[in-house]
Amino acid sequence: MRPSPAWPAAALALAALLGCAHAPPPPAAAARTLTLEGPPEPILPGLASTPLTEVRSTLSPDGTRLLWGVIGWTGGPGGWEILESVRTAAGWGAPRAVEFDSPANEFDPSFAPDGAGVFFFSNRPGGLGGDDLWYAPLDAATGRYGAAVNLGPGVNTPGDEWAPCVSPDGARLLFATDGRGGAGKHDLFVARRTAEGSWGEPGNLGAVNGPEEDFDAAWLGAGEALVYARGPLDGPVSLHWASLEGGAWRPRGRLGPEVNGPEGEAFTIGPSTSPAEPGWLSFSAGRAGGAGRLDLWRVRYRLGGGR
Repeated sequence: MRPSPAWPAAALALAALLGCAHAPPPPAAAARTLTLEGPPEPILPGLASTPLTEVRSTLSPDGTRLLWGVIGWTGGPGGWEILESVRTAAGWGAPRAVEFDSPANEFDPSFAPDGAGVFFFSNRPGGLGGDDLWYAPLDAATGRYGAAVNLGPGVNTPGDEWAPCVSPDGARLLFATDGRGGAGKHDLFVARRTAEGSWGEPGNLGAVNGPEEDFDAAWLGAGEALVYARGPLDGPVSLHWASLEGGAWRPRGRLGPEVNGPEGEAFTIGPSTSPAEPGWLSFSAGRAGGAGRLDLWRVRYRLGGGR
């Protein structure tokens, strides 16, 4: 029945509410999917993938700098090193220790999404204990790195913090720690950037974490999914993925053979992505065709579903 103009406003509002009650619900969002498009390919074989142990590469947003962690390199100040190769018109240059490297352990480099610096972990003096998260600024004008800065007690603990990774929008810091409790051993946490530019209280990723080691995580897409390593630190370790569904993180399972080795035998860690290579997932693994125990690899991926 068409309402009369003489009806009071309250009656018209009630009629509108009753009409909404019979409206069909909005369609449910499709679950996200992750498709790997293999086979994987080695990253800079002979230069970055060598008989040494290489873990977690990071490519600068402009595509001109590749950094990675290495164990067993003798050309730096000592400890676990972060190496860098710079691309020029002549190609990729010989690896060298980054300027912020020290005699302590440095590892897990990750470029900020705006390219203004590099996050990494180190057990150098000046931290809160164990491995802490640090940040080294990069001067775009000179191409030089500045002094590394500890991320402070809002993020770091007397335990170990690993694998820092900032979301593409710069708003979320993803990392692993064994210093904040959780489901067991290392858990994955996310801290949000505050209005003042610091990092707020980190939150546990909940169902993504389990009683095993959960570490070495990286964002996928625009930050609506992530990939992470799970398993004992001495192996086997595999990469898994999770997606953000309805405001909560949901574990989605183990990645396929394009990345992981056979169940119970794999040792796959150190995932990363870069805006310079959208749709590519980099990781570290010991695979047939590699040069050492762990080499740097990359594979194409595609996210689907969601809304």
